Amino acid sequence: MTKFAQKFSAQAFCAMSRLLTLTLFLTLFGASTVLAQTRAYVANINESTVSVIDSSTNTVTATIPVGQLPITVAVTPNGAFAYVANQGSHTVSVIDAATNSVVATVGVGLTPWAIAVTPNGAFVYVANQFSNTVSVIDTATNTVTATIPVGSQPIGVDVTPNGAFIYVGNSGDNTVSVIDAATNTVSATIPGLSAPANVAITPNGAFAYVTNRGNDTVGVIDTATNTVTATIPVGVSPTFLDFTPDGAFVYVTNFFSSSVSVIDTATNTVVALVPIFAGLPSGIAINPDGTFAFVASLQGNVVLLVDTATNTVTSSIPVGNSPAGITFTPRTPAPADPIDLLIAQVQALVHGGSLTQAQGDALINKLHEIRTKINTGQTNAACNQLNSFINQVQGFINNGSLTASQGQALIDAANAIRSSLGC
Repeated sequence: MTKFAQKFSAQAFCAMSRLLTLTLFLTLFGASTVLAQTRAYVANINESTVSVIDSSTNTVTATIPVGQLPITVAVTPNGAFAYVANQGSHTVSVIDAATNSVVATVGVGLTPWAIAVTPNGAFVYVANQFSNTVSVIDTATNTVTATIPVGSQPIGVDVTPNGAFIYVGNSGDNTVSVIDAATNTVSATIPGLSAPANVAITPNGAFAYVTNRGNDTVGVIDTATNTVTATIPVGVSPTFLDFTPDGAFVYVTNFFSSSVSVIDTATNTVVALVPIFAGLPSGIAINPDGTFAFVASLQGNVVLLVDTATNTVTSSIPVGNSPAGITFTPRTPAPADPIDLLIAQVQALVHGGSLTQAQGDALINKLHEIRTKINTGQTNAACNQLNSFINQVQGFINNGSLTASQGQALIDAANAIRSSLGC
C-alpha cells in the first residue's frame, strides 16, 4: 500500500464514497448479503458439472450438474449466485450458492465461452463464440436483455472495475471489442492481437491483459487509449489468466507447454515459470488473499495449488472430469488508492467523449505528479498541485467540456484528498 493510501483518512473515505452509487456500495460491502465461506467454482467440461471447493479446507464440498460442456464460471459480487457458460447446450446455468442447485437456465448464443459479471451484480456478459455476439443477462430476471454484435469468434470477456466498459477477445479476427455498458454498443475495436483468447482487467482498471494463442504472447492494452502498448512472450497456447489482488502480478496458463507464466506488471516481464506436471493447465484463479493460484488441470482432473510466495506447486485437489474455468467468490477489493479512483474517473470521461484525449492526459499527468509528491513527503507541493487540478477541472466546466455535475464529482474527489492531507 502506498504512503498515500495509508494516510487516506476515514473522513476522506466518506467524502470519496459519495462518488459511488448506493447499489454498488451495498453489493460490494454489504456483509449481511455475502456468504461467509469463500469458495472456488470449477467447471468440469467433460462431466457437465461444477465442483465447489471450500478454500478454507481445500476440499470439494459439492458437485452440481449443469448444462453440456461447461467451460467458465462467474460469480456475483455478493457471492449469492454463480453463472456457468455451457458450450454444448448454448445456455448459462444459474447456481444458487446457498443451496448449490441450479435455479435458472438462460438460453444465449452459439457456444458461449467466456462470462463476466458487472461490479454491481446487475448484469452478466456472455461471449458467444460462433454467434459472434455477446449476450447481456439481467440478473434480476435471468433473461437476455441485449445481444451485441462483436468481432469474429469471441471467447474472452471482462468488465472494467467501474463497470463502464466490457472488453471482448475476438479469436477469429485478432481484435478486442470494447463495449460501452451504458449503451451496450461497441465503442472501439482494438487491432494488434493474435487469436486472442481470454481478457483480464487490472484491479485499477488501467490495463487489459489478453492471452494471444496465435503467437504465444500476452498483449497489454492501455484502457485510456485502447491501444496495445506491450507484448509479452509466454508459453505455448496461453489460455486463462488472473491477477493477484494488488495487481502486481498476473498468472497465465500455457495450455500446451503445461506451465504457468508469472508476469510482473510493473515491468511486463516474465519473472517465473511454474511447471504443471498434471498436464494441460486451463483455468486459473488467485485466492482472495493472494497466497495461492488455483490451476485447473484439464488432463489431470485436479486443481493444483501454486504458492505465490515461492511459485511452486504445493498440493492438489481432485475435482471432476476435465476441469476448465475456475473462479473465486467473494474477493474483497484491495484498498483503493484515491488517485487511481480519480484517474479512472477521468478515463471514463475521455471514453465517453466529454473530454478530449489531450484534456484527459493533462489531468492524468497532474494526478501522477500529485502521487509522486505525496509519496516523497512533499505534502505542501501536493496540495498546490491539487489546487491546480481543481482549477483545470473548473476551466473545463467553464468552457463547456464538462457538465457541472461531471466536474463537481472530480472536484469533490480532489477535495477529499486535500482533506486527508490536511491542506
